[in-house]
Amino acid sequence: MSPQKGLKLKQLHIDTYREPIIYMHSKCAVCRAEGFQSLGRIQVTYGGKSVIATLNKIDGDLLHDDEMSLSDYAWKILDAREGGVAYVSHPQPVLSLSHVRSKIYGNRLDKLALRSIIDDLVAYRYSDIEIASFVTACAGDHLDLNEIIDLTSSMVEVGHRIDWPYDMVVDKHCVGGLPGNRTTPIVVAIAAAYGLVMPKTSSRAITSPAGTADMMEVLTTVDLDIATIRRVVEREQGCVVWGGSTSLSPADDILIRVERVLDLDSEGQLVASILSKKLAAGSSHVLIDMPVGPTAKVRSLSMADKLGGYLKTVGHQLGLNVSIYLSDGSQPIGRGIGPALEARDVVAVLQNDPSAPQDLRNHALNLAEKILRFSPSVKPHEGLLTARDILNSGRAWTKFQSICDAQGGMRDICPARYTHTITAPLRGRVMEIDNRRIARVAKLAGAPTDKEAGVDLHKHLGSQVEEGEPIYTIHANSLGAIDYALAYIEDQAPILRIDG
Repeated sequence: MSPQKGLKLKQLHIDTYREPIIYMHSKCAVCRAEGFQSLGRIQVTYGGKSVIATLNKIDGDLLHDDEMSLSDYAWKILDAREGGVAYVSHPQPVLSLSHVRSKIYGNRLDKLALRSIIDDLVAYRYSDIEIASFVTACAGDHLDLNEIIDLTSSMVEVGHRIDWPYDMVVDKHCVGGLPGNRTTPIVVAIAAAYGLVMPKTSSRAITSPAGTADMMEVLTTVDLDIATIRRVVEREQGCVVWGGSTSLSPADDILIRVERVLDLDSEGQLVASILSKKLAAGSSHVLIDMPVGPTAKVRSLSMADKLGGYLKTVGHQLGLNVSIYLSDGSQPIGRGIGPALEARDVVAVLQNDPSAPQDLRNHALNLAEKILRFSPSVKPHEGLLTARDILNSGRAWTKFQSICDAQGGMRDICPARYTHTITAPLRGRVMEIDNRRIARVAKLAGAPTDKEAGVDLHKHLGSQVEEGEPIYTIHANSLGAIDYALAYIEDQAPILRIDG
């Protein structure tokens, strides 16, 4: 039932990322009459559209008592206008929350329950606290195989789906946890140069200092709509874009936003996240890169077998050909950790620069080989030779530039304003590198929000170092960020363990 009195909209330009927030004055008569409480859930209606938002009350003169404001995200959802009149009311109970509570108590959910949760997620009916409850309830291996299949298909069904007029559409994904492992743009360039169709929709960082979309955004535009993606792929056979701008599995982007804050990425939701995006993007054949190492996301071969089994089985049930590639997750790949530093490494590999990190080059070639072998025209022993020839000949670099041009033009890579180098405390050999903690340093320096921030790794496992020799360099756009990173380093055991 609509309230009798509306409130004038005033835009405050408050960025809450993807969380709908409503701001009302503490003395607002409507607020008092309806009994709205801070952090309560309120339905906001404007121009025939509505959203459920979390209430923040304001004292002072930012708002008058007959005004209200919305976070930028909620403002965009409602297509609100300054000075327009919006109406507020108590929302109807969100019935699917009963399924979330059931999951918290350890009960399994059927397809109907999971679909109702996902429907309410994408309709903005859940607060961040409620989303976090669902994410946490599913973590720790609390989703069985059938639940993962049902969750994945539900996430696909509530969003857009691209259908391609091609017999084969290939894709590649890394489960993450390995800093600097930015092979996707190289693999896409090689596959597209060969003639395979590879429309890559990538995520932003969840728990890492950079996702593929964060890195690619340094070089070109990644927030393309579906019509533009189609034009780019029809012209260049491939693209590397941010999946969040396309409403392909939109529930995944909502879940990722909360998982990022929790620093949590559970197995079942990881499988649903990966495969729902691939299905929505119209892929038929998917290669999963799974780094395994003591400080990677996947820490053991037994865990890799289990996760790989889920990915292949769920993929098969939903019509995807899924191949798993186990790789070395004992240390970062390449040198740069952070969007701009990783972009620099990617460009160096594509340009066949002699100074390019060879581990990144070799890993990208191995993955490209697996992608090319999806094609019946590539014989098993020819995949690596073909991939290497495309890279060495410059065809991959030419194709990558063409893809960037088609996506909106290629940009230069800018450096961070400040750097600080960490040196070896003694002479010896690098015996261990903690992936998680060096990623944490890059994040404290500002990555991925500050594209130029991150870490440059100068030494890898087995490297001989002298006392005082640089082992890694922190890049940041403020001295405060450098100080944050250094304070963390000082409180930890050495991130690179050197044995004398």
